[in-house]
Amino acid sequence: MDEQSDRGIWSPLDHNDWIRLRTLIFLRWGAVIGQTAAVLAAWSLYDVALDLTLCLTVIGVSVLANLAARFVFPESRRVTQVEMTAMLLFDTTQLALLLSITGGLNNPFALFILVPVTIAATALERRAILFLGVCTIALISLVSGFHLPLVTHGGEVIAVPPLVELGYWLAIVIGVIFLGTYAHGIATEIRSMADALQATQMALSREQKLTDLGGVVAAAAHELGTPLATIKLVSSELADELEGDEDLHADVLLIRDQADRCRDILRSMGRAGKDDLHMRSAPLLAVLREAAEPHMDRGKLLHFDLVSGAERQPLVHRYPELIHALRNLIQNAVDFARSTVWIEAEWTAHEIIVRITDDGPGYAPGVLGRIGDPYLHRRAADRVHRPEYEGMGLGLFIAKTLLQRTGAHLRFANSPVPAAEPGAPPRPSGAMVELIWPADRLLAPEGALGENRLIMP
Repeated sequence: MDEQSDRGIWSPLDHNDWIRLRTLIFLRWGAVIGQTAAVLAAWSLYDVALDLTLCLTVIGVSVLANLAARFVFPESRRVTQVEMTAMLLFDTTQLALLLSITGGLNNPFALFILVPVTIAATALERRAILFLGVCTIALISLVSGFHLPLVTHGGEVIAVPPLVELGYWLAIVIGVIFLGTYAHGIATEIRSMADALQATQMALSREQKLTDLGGVVAAAAHELGTPLATIKLVSSELADELEGDEDLHADVLLIRDQADRCRDILRSMGRAGKDDLHMRSAPLLAVLREAAEPHMDRGKLLHFDLVSGAERQPLVHRYPELIHALRNLIQNAVDFARSTVWIEAEWTAHEIIVRITDDGPGYAPGVLGRIGDPYLHRRAADRVHRPEYEGMGLGLFIAKTLLQRTGAHLRFANSPVPAAEPGAPPRPSGAMVELIWPADRLLAPEGALGENRLIMP
Protein backbone atom coordinates (compact mmCIF):
# COMPACT_ATOMS: atom_id res chain seq x y z
CA MET A 1 0.00 0.00 0.00
CA ASP A 2 1.45 3.37 -0.96
CA GLU A 3 0.40 6.97 -0.52
CA GLN A 4 -2.48 6.71 -2.94
CA SER A 5 -3.98 3.55 -1.54
CA ASP A 6 -3.59 4.92 1.97
CA ARG A 7 -6.26 7.47 1.12
CA GLY A 8 -8.85 4.75 1.39
CA ILE A 9 -8.16 4.10 5.05
CA TRP A 10 -6.65 7.36 6.18
CA SER A 11 -6.85 11.07 5.66
CA PRO A 12 -5.04 13.73 7.69
CA LEU A 13 -6.88 14.79 10.82
CA ASP A 14 -8.75 18.07 10.94
CA HIS A 15 -7.17 20.24 13.62
CA ASN A 16 -9.41 23.26 13.09
CA ASP A 17 -11.62 22.64 16.12
CA TRP A 18 -9.14 21.22 18.63
CA ILE A 19 -8.93 24.17 21.05
CA ARG A 20 -11.41 24.25 23.93
CA LEU A 21 -13.09 27.51 24.83
CA ARG A 22 -12.23 26.72 28.45
CA THR A 23 -8.51 26.88 27.59
CA LEU A 24 -8.78 30.34 26.06
CA ILE A 25 -10.87 31.57 28.99
CA PHE A 26 -8.25 30.25 31.42
CA LEU A 27 -5.45 32.05 29.52
CA ARG A 28 -7.46 35.28 29.51
CA TRP A 29 -7.98 35.05 33.29
CA GLY A 30 -4.22 34.78 33.63
CA ALA A 31 -3.81 37.92 31.50
CA VAL A 32 -6.42 39.77 33.58
CA ILE A 33 -4.65 38.88 36.84
CA GLY A 34 -1.27 39.87 35.44
CA GLN A 35 -2.51 43.18 34.05
CA THR A 36 -4.27 44.08 37.29
CA ALA A 37 -1.20 43.21 39.37
CA ALA A 38 1.09 45.26 37.08
CA VAL A 39 -1.17 48.33 37.16
CA LEU A 40 -1.59 48.25 40.94
CA ALA A 41 2.14 47.64 41.54
CA ALA A 42 3.13 50.52 39.24
CA TRP A 43 0.66 52.88 40.93
CA SER A 44 1.39 51.95 44.54
CA LEU A 45 4.98 50.71 44.62
CA TYR A 46 6.71 52.64 41.83
CA ASP A 47 4.90 55.96 42.19
CA VAL A 48 3.51 55.97 38.63
CA ALA A 49 0.49 58.24 38.28
CA LEU A 50 -1.82 55.95 36.30
CA ASP A 51 -5.52 56.59 35.74
CA LEU A 52 -6.66 53.63 37.80
CA THR A 53 -10.31 54.01 36.86
CA LEU A 54 -9.55 53.97 33.14
CA CYS A 55 -7.04 51.13 33.44
CA LEU A 56 -9.36 48.95 35.49
CA THR A 57 -12.20 49.68 33.09
CA VAL A 58 -10.16 48.41 30.14
CA ILE A 59 -9.22 45.32 32.15
CA GLY A 60 -12.84 44.91 33.19
CA VAL A 61 -13.85 44.53 29.54
CA SER A 62 -11.83 41.30 29.44
CA VAL A 63 -13.49 40.19 32.68
CA LEU A 64 -16.94 40.76 31.19
CA ALA A 65 -15.97 38.92 28.00
CA ASN A 66 -14.78 35.95 30.06
CA LEU A 67 -17.92 35.87 32.18
CA ALA A 68 -20.13 36.07 29.11
CA ALA A 69 -18.28 33.21 27.41
CA ARG A 70 -18.34 31.19 30.62
CA PHE A 71 -22.10 31.38 31.12
CA VAL A 72 -23.30 31.43 27.50
CA PHE A 73 -21.29 28.49 26.18
CA PRO A 74 -20.58 25.06 27.72
CA GLU A 75 -17.09 24.42 29.06
CA SER A 76 -16.50 21.57 26.63
CA ARG A 77 -17.18 23.73 23.57
CA ARG A 78 -14.44 23.71 20.96
CA VAL A 79 -13.99 27.01 19.17
CA THR A 80 -13.88 27.32 15.40
CA GLN A 81 -11.18 29.11 13.44
CA VAL A 82 -13.31 32.24 13.11
CA GLU A 83 -14.23 32.28 16.81
CA MET A 84 -10.67 31.82 17.94
CA THR A 85 -9.45 34.51 15.53
CA ALA A 86 -12.06 36.92 16.93
CA MET A 87 -11.10 36.13 20.53
CA LEU A 88 -7.39 36.63 19.90
CA LEU A 89 -8.06 39.85 18.00
CA PHE A 90 -10.12 41.05 20.96
CA ASP A 91 -7.24 40.26 23.35
CA THR A 92 -4.75 42.06 21.11
CA THR A 93 -6.96 45.14 20.86
CA GLN A 94 -7.61 45.19 24.60
CA LEU A 95 -3.88 44.97 25.36
CA ALA A 96 -3.08 47.69 22.79
CA LEU A 97 -5.69 49.96 24.37
CA LEU A 98 -4.24 49.31 27.84
CA LEU A 99 -0.75 50.12 26.56
CA SER A 100 -1.97 53.35 24.98
CA ILE A 101 -3.10 54.67 28.38
CA THR A 102 -0.01 53.42 30.23
CA GLY A 103 2.86 54.92 28.26
CA GLY A 104 2.81 53.06 24.94
CA LEU A 105 6.20 51.62 24.06
CA ASN A 106 7.67 53.24 27.17
CA ASN A 107 5.81 50.53 29.06
CA PRO A 108 8.11 47.49 29.34
CA PHE A 109 5.08 45.19 29.25
CA ALA A 110 4.45 46.14 25.60
CA LEU A 111 6.27 42.93 24.72
CA PHE A 112 3.17 40.95 25.71
CA ILE A 113 1.45 42.13 22.52
CA LEU A 114 3.27 39.16 20.94
CA VAL A 115 1.34 36.58 22.96
CA PRO A 116 -1.96 36.44 21.01
CA VAL A 117 -0.30 36.19 17.60
CA THR A 118 2.03 33.47 18.90
CA ILE A 119 -0.94 31.49 20.18
CA ALA A 120 -2.62 31.97 16.80
CA ALA A 121 0.47 30.68 15.01
CA THR A 122 0.25 27.36 16.87
CA ALA A 123 -3.46 26.73 16.33
CA LEU A 124 -4.85 28.67 13.36
CA GLU A 125 -4.58 28.49 9.60
CA ARG A 126 -2.14 30.64 7.69
CA ARG A 127 -4.69 33.25 6.56
CA ALA A 128 -5.89 33.84 10.11
CA ILE A 129 -2.29 34.12 11.32
CA LEU A 130 -1.47 36.69 8.63
CA PHE A 131 -4.60 38.67 9.52
CA LEU A 132 -3.74 38.75 13.23
CA GLY A 133 -0.11 39.55 12.48
CA VAL A 134 -1.06 42.55 10.34
CA CYS A 135 -3.55 43.74 12.98
CA THR A 136 -0.92 43.41 15.72
CA ILE A 137 1.65 45.42 13.75
CA ALA A 138 -0.97 48.08 12.95
CA LEU A 139 -2.10 48.35 16.57
CA ILE A 140 1.40 48.54 18.02
CA SER A 141 2.24 51.21 15.45
CA LEU A 142 -0.77 53.24 16.53
CA VAL A 143 0.17 52.79 20.17
CA SER A 144 3.73 54.02 19.49
CA GLY A 145 2.36 57.25 17.98
CA PHE A 146 -0.70 57.86 20.13
CA HIS A 147 -0.44 57.17 23.85
CA LEU A 148 -0.66 58.83 27.21
CA PRO A 149 2.74 59.51 28.82
CA LEU A 150 3.97 57.74 31.90
CA VAL A 151 4.19 60.28 34.72
CA THR A 152 5.11 59.89 38.37
CA HIS A 153 3.03 61.44 41.11
CA GLY A 154 5.65 64.17 41.34
CA GLY A 155 5.14 65.12 37.67
CA GLU A 156 8.30 63.53 36.28
CA VAL A 157 7.83 62.02 32.80
CA ILE A 158 9.12 58.47 32.36
CA ALA A 159 10.27 57.95 28.77
CA VAL A 160 12.98 56.12 26.87
CA PRO A 161 15.03 57.91 24.20
CA PRO A 162 13.28 58.12 20.80
CA LEU A 163 15.88 55.87 19.17
CA VAL A 164 15.33 53.20 21.82
CA GLU A 165 11.56 53.52 21.36
CA LEU A 166 11.97 53.07 17.62
CA GLY A 167 14.14 50.03 18.20
CA TYR A 168 11.57 48.63 20.61
CA TRP A 169 8.83 49.05 17.98
CA LEU A 170 11.01 47.42 15.34
CA ALA A 171 11.82 44.53 17.68
CA ILE A 172 8.11 43.90 18.29
CA VAL A 173 7.34 43.99 14.56
CA ILE A 174 10.17 41.55 13.82
CA GLY A 175 9.03 39.42 16.75
CA VAL A 176 5.51 39.21 15.33
CA ILE A 177 6.89 38.02 11.99
CA PHE A 178 9.56 35.69 13.35
CA LEU A 179 7.61 34.14 16.21
CA GLY A 180 4.52 33.72 14.05
CA THR A 181 6.46 32.01 11.29
CA TYR A 182 8.56 29.90 13.62
CA ALA A 183 5.69 28.80 15.87
CA HIS A 184 3.45 28.00 12.91
CA GLY A 185 6.16 25.93 11.24
CA ILE A 186 6.91 23.93 14.38
CA ALA A 187 3.22 23.39 15.17
CA THR A 188 2.53 22.23 11.61
CA GLU A 189 5.45 19.82 11.76
CA ILE A 190 4.26 18.38 15.07
CA ARG A 191 0.69 17.94 13.82
CA SER A 192 1.88 16.33 10.59
CA MET A 193 4.08 13.91 12.49
CA ALA A 194 1.27 13.07 14.91
CA ASP A 195 -1.10 12.39 12.01
CA ALA A 196 1.48 10.27 10.25
CA LEU A 197 2.27 8.25 13.36
CA GLN A 198 -1.40 7.58 13.91
CA ALA A 199 -1.71 6.51 10.27
CA THR A 200 1.23 4.17 10.85
CA GLN A 201 -0.50 2.64 13.84
CA MET A 202 -3.70 2.19 11.84
CA ALA A 203 -1.82 0.51 9.01
CA LEU A 204 -0.09 -1.85 11.42
CA SER A 205 -3.38 -2.63 13.15
CA ARG A 206 -5.01 -3.37 9.81
CA GLU A 207 -2.17 -5.66 8.76
CA GLN A 208 -2.31 -7.47 12.10
CA LYS A 209 -6.07 -7.99 11.75
CA LEU A 210 -5.63 -9.41 8.25
CA THR A 211 -2.94 -11.76 9.51
CA ASP A 212 -5.09 -12.88 12.43
CA LEU A 213 -8.08 -13.36 10.14
CA GLY A 214 -6.02 -15.52 7.80
CA GLY A 215 -4.92 -17.63 10.73
CA VAL A 216 -8.46 -18.11 12.01
CA VAL A 217 -9.75 -19.12 8.59
CA ALA A 218 -6.88 -21.52 7.99
CA ALA A 219 -7.33 -23.07 11.41
CA ALA A 220 -11.06 -23.47 10.70
CA ALA A 221 -10.26 -25.14 7.39
CA HIS A 222 -7.93 -27.53 9.16
CA GLU A 223 -10.33 -28.37 11.99
CA LEU A 224 -13.34 -28.81 9.69
CA GLY A 225 -11.44 -31.09 7.35
CA THR A 226 -12.17 -34.23 9.36
CA PRO A 227 -15.98 -33.76 9.74
CA LEU A 228 -16.28 -32.82 6.07
CA ALA A 229 -14.36 -35.96 5.11
CA THR A 230 -16.69 -38.02 7.28
CA ILE A 231 -19.75 -36.46 5.65
CA LYS A 232 -18.33 -37.23 2.23
CA LEU A 233 -17.55 -40.84 3.16
CA VAL A 234 -20.99 -41.50 4.66
CA SER A 235 -22.79 -39.81 1.77
CA SER A 236 -20.85 -41.90 -0.73
CA GLU A 237 -21.88 -45.10 1.07
CA LEU A 238 -25.50 -43.96 1.19
CA ALA A 239 -25.40 -43.13 -2.49
CA ASP A 240 -24.33 -46.70 -3.27
CA GLU A 241 -27.15 -48.11 -1.15
CA LEU A 242 -29.84 -45.80 -2.58
CA GLU A 243 -29.17 -46.26 -6.27
CA GLY A 244 -32.70 -47.64 -6.75
CA ASP A 245 -34.38 -44.55 -5.26
CA GLU A 246 -33.74 -41.67 -7.66
CA ASP A 247 -34.96 -38.88 -5.36
CA LEU A 248 -33.00 -39.95 -2.29
CA HIS A 249 -29.99 -40.86 -4.40
CA ALA A 250 -29.98 -37.37 -5.92
CA ASP A 251 -30.26 -35.78 -2.47
CA VAL A 252 -27.33 -37.81 -1.13
CA LEU A 253 -25.21 -36.88 -4.15
CA LEU A 254 -26.09 -33.23 -3.53
CA ILE A 255 -24.93 -33.55 0.09
CA ARG A 256 -21.64 -35.06 -1.08
CA ASP A 257 -21.11 -32.33 -3.68
CA GLN A 258 -21.82 -29.58 -1.15
CA ALA A 259 -19.37 -31.16 1.29
CA ASP A 260 -16.73 -31.05 -1.46
CA ARG A 261 -17.62 -27.44 -2.12
CA CYS A 262 -17.23 -26.53 1.56
CA ARG A 263 -13.84 -28.22 1.60
CA ASP A 264 -12.69 -26.29 -1.50
CA ILE A 265 -13.92 -22.95 -0.12
CA LEU A 266 -12.19 -23.45 3.21
CA ARG A 267 -9.02 -24.59 1.48
CA SER A 268 -8.90 -21.50 -0.73
CA MET A 269 -9.65 -19.19 2.20
CA GLY A 270 -6.98 -20.81 4.33
CA ARG A 271 -4.13 -20.62 1.81
CA ALA A 272 -2.84 -17.46 3.50
CA GLY A 273 -1.78 -19.62 6.42
CA LYS A 274 -3.04 -20.36 9.89
CA ASP A 275 -2.17 -19.48 13.43
CA ASP A 276 0.64 -21.95 13.78
CA LEU A 277 4.41 -21.84 13.69
CA HIS A 278 4.45 -21.15 9.95
CA MET A 279 2.58 -17.89 10.54
CA ARG A 280 5.26 -16.65 12.91
CA SER A 281 8.38 -17.32 10.86
CA ALA A 282 9.33 -18.20 7.30
CA PRO A 283 12.40 -18.37 5.06
CA LEU A 284 13.62 -14.97 3.93
CA LEU A 285 12.74 -15.54 0.26
CA ALA A 286 9.22 -16.67 1.21
CA VAL A 287 8.68 -13.45 3.17
CA LEU A 288 9.90 -11.34 0.23
CA ARG A 289 7.65 -13.21 -2.21
CA GLU A 290 4.66 -12.83 0.09
CA ALA A 291 5.24 -9.08 0.29
CA ALA A 292 5.57 -8.83 -3.49
CA GLU A 293 2.65 -11.13 -4.35
CA PRO A 294 0.03 -8.38 -4.97
CA HIS A 295 2.34 -6.80 -7.56
CA MET A 296 3.38 -9.91 -9.48
CA ASP A 297 0.81 -9.38 -12.25
CA ARG A 298 1.11 -5.66 -12.84
CA GLY A 299 3.09 -5.86 -16.06
CA LYS A 300 6.55 -5.53 -14.49
CA LEU A 301 9.07 -8.33 -14.01
CA LEU A 302 10.06 -8.96 -10.39
CA HIS A 303 13.46 -10.59 -10.14
CA PHE A 304 14.40 -12.23 -6.81
CA ASP A 305 18.02 -12.95 -6.01
CA LEU A 306 19.67 -14.43 -2.91
CA VAL A 307 23.31 -13.45 -2.54
CA SER A 308 25.16 -15.43 0.09
CA GLY A 309 27.85 -17.99 0.49
CA ALA A 310 25.69 -19.98 2.88
CA GLU A 311 23.78 -22.96 1.55
CA ARG A 312 20.66 -22.41 3.62
CA GLN A 313 18.71 -19.15 3.66
CA PRO A 314 17.86 -17.73 7.08
CA LEU A 315 14.54 -18.21 8.83
CA VAL A 316 13.15 -14.81 9.81
CA HIS A 317 10.27 -13.55 11.90
CA ARG A 318 7.16 -12.96 9.83
CA TYR A 319 6.18 -9.65 11.42
CA PRO A 320 2.98 -8.08 10.02
CA GLU A 321 4.70 -4.67 9.95
CA LEU A 322 7.57 -6.20 7.98
CA ILE A 323 5.22 -7.60 5.31
CA HIS A 324 3.27 -4.35 5.07
CA ALA A 325 6.34 -2.14 4.80
CA LEU A 326 8.11 -4.33 2.22
CA ARG A 327 4.90 -4.46 0.17
CA ASN A 328 4.79 -0.68 0.18
CA LEU A 329 8.39 -0.31 -0.97
CA ILE A 330 7.93 -2.93 -3.70
CA GLN A 331 4.77 -1.20 -4.91
CA ASN A 332 6.59 2.12 -5.23
CA ALA A 333 9.35 0.39 -7.19
CA VAL A 334 6.82 -1.28 -9.50
CA ASP A 335 4.98 2.02 -10.01
CA PHE A 336 8.08 3.82 -11.27
CA ALA A 337 9.96 0.96 -12.94
CA ARG A 338 10.09 0.82 -16.73
CA SER A 339 10.08 -2.96 -16.94
CA THR A 340 11.90 -4.69 -14.04
CA VAL A 341 12.28 -4.59 -10.27
CA TRP A 342 15.16 -6.35 -8.54
CA ILE A 343 14.68 -7.66 -5.00
CA GLU A 344 17.99 -8.87 -3.60
CA ALA A 345 18.76 -10.36 -0.22
CA GLU A 346 22.04 -11.26 1.40
CA TRP A 347 23.03 -12.21 4.89
CA THR A 348 25.98 -12.81 7.12
CA ALA A 349 26.31 -14.02 10.66
CA HIS A 350 25.73 -10.48 11.92
CA GLU A 351 23.26 -8.78 9.57
CA ILE A 352 20.59 -9.27 6.92
CA ILE A 353 20.43 -6.95 3.92
CA VAL A 354 17.57 -6.47 1.44
CA ARG A 355 17.78 -4.17 -1.61
CA ILE A 356 14.89 -3.13 -3.81
CA THR A 357 15.96 -1.50 -7.07
CA ASP A 358 14.10 -0.58 -10.25
CA ASP A 359 15.04 0.61 -13.73
CA GLY A 360 12.97 3.80 -13.52
CA PRO A 361 14.09 7.44 -13.42
CA GLY A 362 15.22 7.29 -9.78
CA TYR A 363 14.59 9.76 -6.99
CA ALA A 364 14.54 13.45 -7.80
CA PRO A 365 17.62 15.17 -6.31
CA GLY A 366 15.42 17.75 -4.58
CA VAL A 367 13.57 15.16 -2.48
CA LEU A 368 16.24 12.52 -1.97
CA GLY A 369 17.21 13.91 1.42
CA ARG A 370 13.58 14.18 2.58
CA ILE A 371 12.30 10.73 1.61
CA GLY A 372 10.43 9.21 4.51
CA ASP A 373 9.05 12.54 5.76
CA PRO A 374 5.24 12.69 5.76
CA TYR A 375 3.25 15.02 3.51
CA LEU A 376 5.85 15.84 0.90
CA HIS A 377 4.67 17.93 -2.00
CA ARG A 378 3.85 16.31 -5.32
CA ARG A 379 6.91 15.87 -7.56
CA ALA A 380 7.14 16.51 -11.28
CA ALA A 381 8.30 12.92 -11.90
CA ASP A 382 5.19 11.66 -10.13
CA ARG A 383 2.94 13.56 -12.51
CA VAL A 384 4.52 11.78 -15.46
CA HIS A 385 4.65 8.23 -14.09
CA ARG A 386 1.65 8.30 -11.75
CA PRO A 387 -0.71 11.16 -12.68
CA GLU A 388 -3.19 10.03 -10.02
CA TYR A 389 -0.52 10.12 -7.31
CA GLU A 390 -0.98 12.88 -4.71
CA GLY A 391 2.60 12.80 -3.44
CA MET A 392 2.00 13.12 0.30
CA GLY A 393 4.91 10.87 1.23
CA LEU A 394 2.75 9.21 3.87
CA GLY A 395 3.12 5.69 2.50
CA LEU A 396 6.92 5.80 2.60
CA PHE A 397 6.80 7.33 6.07
CA ILE A 398 4.62 4.44 7.26
CA ALA A 399 6.98 1.90 5.67
CA LYS A 400 10.03 3.58 7.16
CA THR A 401 8.49 3.78 10.63
CA LEU A 402 7.31 0.17 10.59
CA LEU A 403 10.68 -1.11 9.39
CA GLN A 404 12.52 0.86 12.05
CA ARG A 405 10.32 -0.87 14.63
CA THR A 406 11.74 -4.18 13.42
CA GLY A 407 15.29 -2.85 13.88
CA ALA A 408 16.00 -1.97 10.23
CA HIS A 409 18.26 0.82 9.07
CA LEU A 410 17.05 2.34 5.76
CA ARG A 411 19.03 4.04 3.03
CA PHE A 412 17.40 5.68 0.02
CA ALA A 413 19.63 6.35 -2.97
CA ASN A 414 19.85 6.26 -6.73
CA SER A 415 21.62 3.24 -8.14
CA PRO A 416 25.16 3.88 -9.45
CA VAL A 417 24.50 1.48 -12.36
CA PRO A 418 24.09 3.43 -15.64
CA ALA A 419 20.79 3.15 -17.50
CA ALA A 420 20.56 0.52 -20.22
CA GLU A 421 20.85 1.54 -23.84
CA PRO A 422 17.70 1.24 -25.99
CA GLY A 423 17.19 -2.40 -26.90
CA ALA A 424 19.66 -3.65 -24.26
CA PRO A 425 18.62 -5.83 -21.30
CA PRO A 426 17.26 -3.80 -18.36
CA ARG A 427 19.60 -2.84 -15.54
CA PRO A 428 18.97 -1.88 -11.89
CA SER A 429 19.69 1.77 -12.65
CA GLY A 430 16.84 3.62 -10.90
CA ALA A 431 15.82 4.18 -7.32
CA MET A 432 17.27 1.91 -4.65
CA VAL A 433 16.19 1.17 -1.09
CA GLU A 434 18.61 -0.72 1.13
CA LEU A 435 17.40 -2.29 4.37
CA ILE A 436 19.88 -3.57 6.95
CA TRP A 437 18.87 -5.52 10.07
CA PRO A 438 21.08 -6.79 12.86
CA ALA A 439 20.76 -10.56 12.61
CA ASP A 440 19.48 -10.96 16.16
CA ARG A 441 16.51 -8.62 15.45
CA LEU A 442 15.14 -10.53 12.44
CA LEU A 443 16.34 -14.11 12.65
CA ALA A 444 13.91 -16.62 14.13
CA PRO A 445 15.35 -19.10 16.64
CA GLU A 446 16.33 -22.59 15.56
CA GLY A 447 13.39 -24.94 15.51
CA ALA A 448 10.86 -22.14 15.03
CA LEU A 449 9.00 -24.23 12.45
CA GLY A 450 8.78 -27.18 14.79
CA GLU A 451 10.16 -30.66 14.43
CA ASN A 452 9.40 -33.10 11.64
CA ARG A 453 7.50 -36.05 13.00
CA LEU A 454 7.38 -39.55 11.66
CA ILE A 455 4.00 -40.39 10.18
CA MET A 456 3.14 -43.85 11.48
CA PRO A 457 1.53 -46.23 8.96
